[in-house]
Amino acid sequence: MPNYIHSAPGVSGEQATVKIANNADSGSAYLTVPQLQDVTINNANDVFTWSQLDTTAKNQVATTSTNSVTCNIVLDPTTWFGTGTYSATGTMANNGILQSSINKDQIEFRIDLGGTTAKTIEGEGYITGLAPTTSADSPVWISPITITVTGEYTLGTNIDSDD
Repeated sequence: MPNYIHSAPGVSGEQATVKIANNADSGSAYLTVPQLQDVTINNANDVFTWSQLDTTAKNQVATTSTNSVTCNIVLDPTTWFGTGTYSATGTMANNGILQSSINKDQIEFRIDLGGTTAKTIEGEGYITGLAPTTSADSPVWISPITITVTGEYTLGTNIDSDD
């Protein structure tokens, strides 16, 4: 039987987690994104295409990629607004997700895939795509979050041991 990468919702240490930190914070104090509903890690390679007179098929070569991480969370005031007054070099917990997006702070992120992989996907980027919403059928505020990645993803080891 194959060994799958899986997360186990509700099982401590086994579920997927996303942690973010303000890149300007020299201590890189990571904030665990709370009430995570889903995570999507996107790696979309661009392709250059050209035609030649001596062939009936097009040629293609991979070029740069556009990377992003998206997730949906249930909002809580502490992580959304932060615990203090905004500072460009403040911690993510102090500044909050919303203020870090408004001020276009470059962040670091680490995604633990969950399960027994002990692997993470890490990188740097910017928080974008915030769109809080609520409705009669969903009486709590929910928002998508996109981390637009600058540069490459890197592979790391389990984030629980090094933050």
